[in-house]
This record gives sequence, C-alpha cells and structure tokens, in this order.
Amino acid sequence: MEGSEWKGFMRKHWTMVAVFVAAGILTFVGAVYVFWWFAGNAQSTGLVPRTLNLWTMANLVNFILNTIFWELLLIGIPVIVAGFLGWRLWWKRIPVDERRRYRLFRKRSRTSRGGGGGGLLFFIAFCIKVYLDGNWNIPIATFTLDYVVSSAILILEWGLVIIGIPVAVAAILWMRYELKRP
Repeated sequence: MEGSEWKGFMRKHWTMVAVFVAAGILTFVGAVYVFWWFAGNAQSTGLVPRTLNLWTMANLVNFILNTIFWELLLIGIPVIVAGFLGWRLWWKRIPVDERRRYRLFRKRSRTSRGGGGGGLLFFIAFCIKVYLDGNWNIPIATFTLDYVVSSAILILEWGLVIIGIPVAVAAILWMRYELKRP
C-alpha cells in the first residue's frame, strides 16, 4: 500500500491493528514462558541432564524436538487458528469496495530481507552476561540449564529495553504525526 493508503487504513481500523499488535506481544510472552516451563520440566523429568557437560547429541536433538512440539502445541497452532479466524472474520466485515482498495499482500523484492545478525548480537550479549556474573573463567560444562535459560530470558529483556522502547516511542510518535496530517 502507498503511504496515503496506510494512513487511511490506520485511521479506519486502528482498533484492529492494536488488537493484532497486542496479540503478537502476548504470543511472544507466551512462547517465552512455554520455553521456560519446558526447560524446567525437561530437567525434572530426566529428559536431559541438569548440567550441560553431561549432555549428548541425543539429549540436544531430543530437547530441541520436544521444545518445538510443545511450542507448536501450546502456542503455534492456537495462535495460527485464532489469527486466521480473527483476520477472516474482521476482513469479511469490511465492505468489498473498501477491501479492493487495500492491497496488503503484494509481492516484495528479495532485497528487503534482513542480514541475520541477531545470532551474533545474542552471543555477544551472552558473553557480557557471563562476564558480569563472574563466570568468565568457569568451565561452560558446569553451567546448569536453568542458568542458560534465565540468561537467555534476561538477554531478551535487555533487547526489549535497549531497542524495543525507543522503537515503540518512535512508532507512536510517527503514527500520531501521520494520523493528524491532513
């Protein structure tokens, strides 16, 4: 959609856009909590050893596959179904002539894809976390799964604070500016 189309779309349907944004945030939070829950249960049920130095490739593959299963079962499938139904029910309520004006899913160029530097930034943040905890010279084999999972969650929180808040403020200011413009 062009700039003026987005402005009109946001003005008319700002409540549904806010609902979908809130649903996305709740989905992210739910996924983090499901992972945290599963990581704790994986240790207590004996799926994986408590310390990482006892892990084998079988433990790792089993842990990853079970995590994917529980994330899909508790978060992925319900969110996909609810999102599809919510989108379809809302979209069908919009008059046909108005729907034709909005082209939400046009093809994009392949050059708009990101570079994938998130993994490197996450690793650097983990190194900083380990250093700040005083575990820099401690063998990684002594880290517990709880330490690694809580570190990952803390790093996600750092990212939300450092990047998320300024982005949210800028987005709100931009939307206020665009919606007030004639």
